[in-house]
Amino acid sequence: VRVAIRDAGCGIPEKEIERVFDPFFTTKQKASGLGLALSYSIVRKHGGHICAESKPGKGSVFYVYLPASRDACAVPDGGRERNVTGRRRILVMDDEEIVRDVIAAMLGNLGFEASFAMNGTEAVGLFRAAKESGRPFDAVILDLTVPGGMGGKETMQKLLALDPGVKGIVSSGYSKDPIMSDFGKYGFRAVMAKPFRASEFGRVIKNVLAEG
Repeated sequence: VRVAIRDAGCGIPEKEIERVFDPFFTTKQKASGLGLALSYSIVRKHGGHICAESKPGKGSVFYVYLPASRDACAVPDGGRERNVTGRRRILVMDDEEIVRDVIAAMLGNLGFEASFAMNGTEAVGLFRAAKESGRPFDAVILDLTVPGGMGGKETMQKLLALDPGVKGIVSSGYSKDPIMSDFGKYGFRAVMAKPFRASEFGRVIKNVLAEG
């Protein structure tokens, strides 16, 4: 099934059309550059494809392709929970909601179960509760900088105090921060610089989980 969304705006230059789905790419002053990246991830998660065509001065059109089904709609089974036994659990801390949404879609595509926190205090609370419940997180992804809250560096130290074996990944858009270049010194197992691509995102997480 193809759905086309067309506008009559100013259009997108040819040199930018191939980048519109990249996370954090934007030409607007007050935009995050995550809207189309999130759309791309959601469509891919449903087995589909999304692409764009545009000419400057003549607007743009986005095509969404989704697999059609000849089967009848499934009837809800009364709310039985899916069996998630064996699924890896990832804790993500990031103060931006749209970033959390993108990461949620990426982790879903990878088959992981995810929980989210807006700051370090929430992350530590979720980590402690999961550990005490007997279902600890297999890895944590921590944003380095959280305005007005506990950031990744301090959060990691508190998590290490709870579990010296915690597998932490630091994430930030500030690539020149010393923690990003020497992450192991601060207890992290890996680093992911924003903006990150889905392939790199999955590779880093899988490598960290594979460590002893």
